[in-house]
Amino acid sequence: MANLSPFEEAAAHTLGIEGGFSDHPSDRGGATQWGITEAVARADGYTGAMADLPKSRALSIYRRLYWDRIGLDWIAAVDRAIAAELFDTGVNMGVAVAVTFLQRVLNVLNRQGRDYPDLKVDGNAGPATATALRGLIARRGAVGRDAVLTYLNALQGARYVELAELRAANEDFVLGWALRVEFPPVILRKAA
Repeated sequence: MANLSPFEEAAAHTLGIEGGFSDHPSDRGGATQWGITEAVARADGYTGAMADLPKSRALSIYRRLYWDRIGLDWIAAVDRAIAAELFDTGVNMGVAVAVTFLQRVLNVLNRQGRDYPDLKVDGNAGPATATALRGLIARRGAVGRDAVLTYLNALQGARYVELAELRAANEDFVLGWALRVEFPPVILRKAA
């Protein structure tokens, strides 16, 4: 996957997990294609049957509503695996949740503010978040980066358990959700 852009690499990974069309009765999102819910597709102007949503349209939605909204180009410039992880979490849980997870993790990895100041946990990956992530990687290297990925996955996994505890119908998805939180992430194993 070395020839792919960071977005293409992350999107290929997420598409591999999301698969094609689904209309599971326990899924509150209803009919989905390529991980795009009907509500998101309709808000984007798509009027056709969800089973017919073209992959190219899904990729366009992925780019604009998830990758660009989070600001993953700058994150990928720091670390592609972190960008891919945040993208996948954003698609599955929402962009604000993904960024909030990153900000929480960066706050607990800053050694009580000695490496960089605590971030406002607001779900916005702006300049302060960029500075913190760059600072962590510069000071802690691969160990710091792996810690970020571990804790992002831990928060995501804990959220999946909470969702299933709050709504029994979500138990239908917990095993599949586990594929999103395995470590090392599939994207890292492919690069090795």
